[in-house]
Amino acid sequence: MRKVFRAALVAVLCGVVTLANAQSWPARSIRFILSQPPGTGPDIISRLMSDRLAKIWGQAVVIENRAGGNNIIGAQAAARAPADGYNYYFATTAATVINLYTMKSLPYNPARDFVPVALIAKSPFVLVVNNEVPAKNLAELIALAKSQPGKLSFASDNARGLAGMLGEMLNVYGRINVVHVPYNGTVPMLQDTVAGRTQYTFSSTPGIGPFVKSGKLRAIAVSSAERVPGYEELPTIRETFPGFEYVGWYMIYAPTGTAGDVIQRVNRDVGQVMKDPEVAQRIASFGSVVEKGPGTPKEMNEFLRLEGQRWARAVKAAKILPE
Repeated sequence: MRKVFRAALVAVLCGVVTLANAQSWPARSIRFILSQPPGTGPDIISRLMSDRLAKIWGQAVVIENRAGGNNIIGAQAAARAPADGYNYYFATTAATVINLYTMKSLPYNPARDFVPVALIAKSPFVLVVNNEVPAKNLAELIALAKSQPGKLSFASDNARGLAGMLGEMLNVYGRINVVHVPYNGTVPMLQDTVAGRTQYTFSSTPGIGPFVKSGKLRAIAVSSAERVPGYEELPTIRETFPGFEYVGWYMIYAPTGTAGDVIQRVNRDVGQVMKDPEVAQRIASFGSVVEKGPGTPKEMNEFLRLEGQRWARAVKAAKILPE
């Protein structure tokens, strides 16, 4: 009987400590580590979120840019940060999923070192074609490519970039043979597609927006599972090829070992910020779509599992060898 009483007392005391931790957090400033430099999309979105969260928490949210090394520098810093509830990793698809398949070894292990806290937004890609290309939709583009195997080409921002992987996956899904032409950056990629030296490419909505509005490029489809706000007239590639769903995304992680009650608090407060129409509108201006909610731990882990499978196939299709 004493053992039962003692166990019950311990459980109550643990609950009291957990409640006290949740109520006292945050007692000082919070740090968001990024793998990207200042001024980039992830940096701007993280600062937008941090400004709103600082008002909720009554504490400063400091953005620490640790760019370089294909996201490795920032990810490693976040993995080594204390799991005290005051350190978080504002990560992208590349850092915690794609690097697993494009790098021979990493000084961090996403599954071991991080716990997902909140999924913020997804960034779809738009398939755009040169105006001289007669195809008006995806089906016509696939038919055109099949009629001229090996003669059409698509552009990407670099040999190992997301645009290239999407182009290679379209080769796989459409059973076509279109030549991949990598460039050094988004600007020359789009310029050569406008000039007709390549027939099509994939890019974010901010990147292609001016070209589409000026009539220099024609948008025909999006890479996301659902149609994109502001581009509702564009069908998804998945409507033609079931299973085709490739987007970038932003997720907040905590170092493994961070208290569960604090993670729940951050998840809840991030969800509150995501409901702000102004926040959603500003994030949309950077080509991303805010999620309907930050997700439960089960939902986020399942999302990451499927993303791992998805991008592993894309890396293989692009014939990218780990380096």
